[in-house]
Amino acid sequence: MAVRTPDPDPNDRDDDGAPRDSLRAYGREGHPVGDGSFGSPAPGNAANPGWLTEIELAEARRRLPILYVEAVPVRTDGTGVVTEVGILLRATPLGEITRSTVSGRVRYGETVRDALFRHLENDLGPMAFPLLPPQPVPFTVAEYFPMPGLSAYHDDRQHAVSLAFVVPVTGTCEPRQDALEVTWLTPAEASSDSLAAEMEGGRGTLVRLALASVGALR
Repeated sequence: MAVRTPDPDPNDRDDDGAPRDSLRAYGREGHPVGDGSFGSPAPGNAANPGWLTEIELAEARRRLPILYVEAVPVRTDGTGVVTEVGILLRATPLGEITRSTVSGRVRYGETVRDALFRHLENDLGPMAFPLLPPQPVPFTVAEYFPMPGLSAYHDDRQHAVSLAFVVPVTGTCEPRQDALEVTWLTPAEASSDSLAAEMEGGRGTLVRLALASVGALR
């Protein structure tokens, strides 16, 4: 199944109320910042000069790999053993219902840690209380290609490079935005072929790698 990696919070808007994108634009040599050329803010957008328009984002996706973070939320027992895995039920922009993980782009000037926390809060709600280590280290780097067959992961819009993490959560998860609900499964259920068939873009492989990285894959 083709995947459309989730975009930033659709309610994340600039000071004028217009939607803004998470990729920071750069001014190019010979093009003053604000002249509206690709890589510089469009005229009249001086309040948030770093955000790309939808047209510029589409152009960037055709030229550049885009950096993402992904998180597999888990619950653990008192000894740190994974007992449950949180899988999102998500509505795609095309109206499809699919299973997925917490995912989103890294903003210009944003640390990986901050991006990870922001997307966990966006998808699981502010009361999820994720436990991030002082120095997050991904369990794998997933490469999504628009051309099928180059890797286990596919995104028909872009070449996306995703840093993937296992993140324990201790609070109450109340999914928001296009995340309709979070289903808590045992590690055996989360690694099953039936669930992998429901997950977008090859993320069943990602969940299995996540469980293997914490010794929960049997």
